[in-house]
Amino acid sequence: MERPADFRSDTVTRPSAAMRRAMAEAEVGDDVLDGDPTVAKLESVGARWLGVEGTLFVPSGTMANQIAIGVHTRHGDEVILEADAHVLRFEAGAMGALHGVQTVTLKGRRGALDPDEVRRTVRPNFVHCPRTALLCLEQTHMGSGGRVVPLDAFAAAARAGREAGIAVHLDGARLANAVAKSGVPAPVWTKEVDSVSLCLSKGLGAPVGSLVGGSRAFLERARTLRKRFGGWMRQSGILGAAGLMALEQNVERLGDDHQLAQDLARALSEVPGLEVDPADVETNLVLVRVRHRRHSAASLSAALAERGVRVMALGPDHLRFVTHMDVDRSHVERAAAACLELLRS
Repeated sequence: MERPADFRSDTVTRPSAAMRRAMAEAEVGDDVLDGDPTVAKLESVGARWLGVEGTLFVPSGTMANQIAIGVHTRHGDEVILEADAHVLRFEAGAMGALHGVQTVTLKGRRGALDPDEVRRTVRPNFVHCPRTALLCLEQTHMGSGGRVVPLDAFAAAARAGREAGIAVHLDGARLANAVAKSGVPAPVWTKEVDSVSLCLSKGLGAPVGSLVGGSRAFLERARTLRKRFGGWMRQSGILGAAGLMALEQNVERLGDDHQLAQDLARALSEVPGLEVDPADVETNLVLVRVRHRRHSAASLSAALAERGVRVMALGPDHLRFVTHMDVDRSHVERAAAACLELLRS
């Protein structure tokens, strides 16, 4: 049976045979009791790649972000973030549920925040106001279609937060895509932030895991929160070995995913009833607007699934296609052909 063309997310990638061998052969220990040597190596390599003093290996990107938010805030604090930020929209209300913080959202321009607006949003030191504790940034910005926020705009927003005396966290789930697209190394992106997360199980292709990094002082508190959230694992070197291979070998190949996303956008732009501008596609995400009298995004997604093409509906009229190492040109052609068949019929 032909494998579906799965464009729902870059999290659907399967470990390669070489990655499975690395996992099977990994040196392991009890990471809680004595330390796992492979996880220790991953955390060290990850720290150098990100340009931070240290990192912790955790099961998911959501946990990585929530650990960082927990380190930087206390109950009753306020967090500034972009209106479409992943930590706000797609982490199940964790900021309020876990940390008792409230949020104030700013509308960015393609994910970039206005530094002057950041400054104006920081609360005064006044008994009637919450303490503004944290600014959350995101790179790449998923809500705007995987765009790379330009370095000057990104750094300006981060500096505005730090100059106002608040911490800055970077949700870098797809930071590797930004590095591959821009050519700007990760330590340049993290220079102006206090903490950063990096997902190893998206485009980098590991089956499980993220890193959260920052200063030694940050990590001291982060370890407690990792334990509290149940994220400290045992013989986790089996997973750490996959993360190491992902980080050391799969960053450069992300450019292939970006090119495939361009090809997909061009093919879908020619389908009547779909709207997408290939010039808006920068990395591996393709947001497509459905403008059809009989199909919503959800109904089109369901119909495509019956034809072996899986794609995620985001809202009533948008589909999200994500390219990754487990799809190729033939899958792009299948997706475009299925869309054309459904929207013409």
